[in-house]
Amino acid sequence: MRLVVQIPCLNEEQTLPAVLTSIPTHIEGIDEIVVLVIDDGSTDRTVEVARAHGVTQFVHHAGTRGLGRSFHDGVQRALELGADIVVNTDGDNQYPQERIADLVAPIVAGSADMVIADRQVHLVEHFTRSTVRLQKFGSRIVNRAAGTHVPDAASGFRAYSRDSLMLLNTITQFSYCMETIIQAGNKQLRIASVPVVTNPKTRESRLFTSVGQHVRKSAGAIIRGYIMYRPIHVFATLATLFGVLGLVPFVRFLVLQVVDDNPGGHLQSLILGTVLLIVAFLCVILGVVADLIRTNRTLIEHTLEHTKKMRFGRGPQLPQAPLDQLHEP
Repeated sequence: MRLVVQIPCLNEEQTLPAVLTSIPTHIEGIDEIVVLVIDDGSTDRTVEVARAHGVTQFVHHAGTRGLGRSFHDGVQRALELGADIVVNTDGDNQYPQERIADLVAPIVAGSADMVIADRQVHLVEHFTRSTVRLQKFGSRIVNRAAGTHVPDAASGFRAYSRDSLMLLNTITQFSYCMETIIQAGNKQLRIASVPVVTNPKTRESRLFTSVGQHVRKSAGAIIRGYIMYRPIHVFATLATLFGVLGLVPFVRFLVLQVVDDNPGGHLQSLILGTVLLIVAFLCVILGVVADLIRTNRTLIEHTLEHTKKMRFGRGPQLPQAPLDQLHEP
């Protein structure tokens, strides 16, 4: 069984050595461990440092393309390398790489398709109270959208089985964390969690410049993912809401027609009610269209899954190639 540990990097020459030296060299149930560095347009000596520590597998981006794209390209390369399990960690040494063995254990045992490290955010020293509350609230929202029970949805320290990666398709450039959980939950993948304690903070996050930006982008990813897989629920709720609000002005108009001395007035209630009911009707139409798009997306994903298996799949008659026969891109 081949494990590929992928490390997205952007100018990580200072912290990358600590990451590489703490990756286990032997894990029970794993025959081979390969380290893959995704260089997301680094302008420092990240690549040279990685080579000096024995890394031979790279994905290079000419410019910075974002964490989401780095994850996607890393997964594609890992599957080309014949990975049975892919572990994603960070180049800033935030995560305890020595816990990779615990992270892959449920997949090796066949009890999980995806394992997410639980950072136990209340124990992270540099997280403020508001940050902890936001992290926990975000995890609850993601779990609501995905139908899962992941305690730390924003954690990027994860392990994926080969089969799960055939089903997951990331499209965001911001962060894959929320998106993959929503997809995994809606595709009935088994998700497990492993509690870990993170390493001390080494630098500020490069994923976002402020908490507000992080909240906006994360909320956008969650809403987009939820609408993508449950459009009828979303638009039916909106249609019901606007429909009820639209009936209120009509009821008000009828009551005033009975009790008011000027029964010909209050046309504004009719106008407002009509507008709200039109919006409710438009939500119904959008829900139908969105559901048709969801159906089409499902068919496309089935085709993409088949394409991935044709490209990366290994049947029993196809032995796994040794790494020295696999060229670096």
